[in-house]
Amino acid sequence: MGIEAYAEERFEDGGIAHPVYRRGEGPAVVVMHEIPGLTPEVVGFADRVVARGFAVWMPSMFGVPGKPFSVGYDVAELARSCINREFRVFAQRGSSPITVWLRALCRAAHAAHGGRGVGALGMCLTGNFALALMVDPWVMAPVLSQPSLPFAITKDRGAGLHLSDEDLAVVRRRAIDEGVGVLGLRFSHDFMCPAARFATLREELGEGFEGIEIDSGPGNAHGIPRRAHSVLTRDLVDVEGHPTREALDRVLGFFEARLKG
Repeated sequence: MGIEAYAEERFEDGGIAHPVYRRGEGPAVVVMHEIPGLTPEVVGFADRVVARGFAVWMPSMFGVPGKPFSVGYDVAELARSCINREFRVFAQRGSSPITVWLRALCRAAHAAHGGRGVGALGMCLTGNFALALMVDPWVMAPVLSQPSLPFAITKDRGAGLHLSDEDLAVVRRRAIDEGVGVLGLRFSHDFMCPAARFATLREELGEGFEGIEIDSGPGNAHGIPRRAHSVLTRDLVDVEGHPTREALDRVLGFFEARLKG
């Protein structure tokens, strides 16, 4: 199905407003798209979540909903995000301002659908946002797919989590003491989501973090290109036994275990 299968509404909080696309019944899952926007591949992932018995809420934070991916489109939206005041793409110890709006969206999704809580999945530029949303108790299934902030222009930033020390303390408590696990996905040679970032997550969250790292090095068994980045969308190979398909299945199973019990 395409984006036209989703009901569109405008969600406003704190002076920030963006379109949100909704479909499905059951516990809510907030799907935060990657650059360049709500492409058909992102919508296709959301369709899978809906098919597993969840209500998907997809905010459109940049780009044109439904517009296909192209290199030019991708580069243009990446450049816009760098100057957009709602995003702080180089911040190591602090989340982007739009995460406050996303927290309100998760709260509204939980109020609308109830249940144990909501899932929150971010991709690429929005990947780290699922951590920031964890400070609220209704976010019960956070997934970080190729989390790319802060941009890894230095070694320190490559290991950064785009999260304040205060919020990290809450995330650590929820992940370790309360058992709200964090799931992360990346390709092994993805320079936008360096291995150092997952190393930081393991150091900070211990057994509260499950990291899936898919081999994209030279000569890997599945022929995954070194440039591979988008685990659940553009670089997904929907074939049983392929590591990206296994990662997709793990994400859906994670939502079911955390939100449906």
